[in-house]
Amino acid sequence: MPKETATQAKKAGEAIQERLTELKSEGVTEITAELRRLLADTFALYLKTKNFHWHMSGQHFRDYHLLLDEHSDQIFAVTDEIAERARKIGGTTLRSIGDISRHQRLKDNDEESVAPKEMLAELATDNRELTRYLRSAHESCVKYDDVATASLIEVWIDQTERRSWFLWEIVQGL
Repeated sequence: MPKETATQAKKAGEAIQERLTELKSEGVTEITAELRRLLADTFALYLKTKNFHWHMSGQHFRDYHLLLDEHSDQIFAVTDEIAERARKIGGTTLRSIGDISRHQRLKDNDEESVAPKEMLAELATDNRELTRYLRSAHESCVKYDDVATASLIEVWIDQTERRSWFLWEIVQGL
């Protein structure tokens, strides 16, 4: 693409951002990048939670199976909210499984067999880590006065802390 055409495309992209939101272009860029990483982490946590839901066994199978199903439903619901928020402010979002893997910070678990206590402990740790990522993204929103995204993130933090709490309490009793 010739330099002149690339410059025109960049200006057109900035113009779209300016029309969709009153956020400055650099704010949209930074917040969208944060949302993209959060979305990748949320998908990773969703799949790990489902993995452990599917492969749960043991004495408390039913309780843990149902808890992880509830958690995975809640996590999955957030994915659409994150992606749509990025689009609302004029940014883009993830496009593929490969895109998720390039942006995720939470680690996958591909082990053939994981004991229930380790499953729950790992999910508790991942939810705490996601809370840290959410707080970091919140700081970017505050920096650019994006109160709408900040408000959504506050709700997601509360949900994530609740999951962490439930998981931690169970692990302490095992």
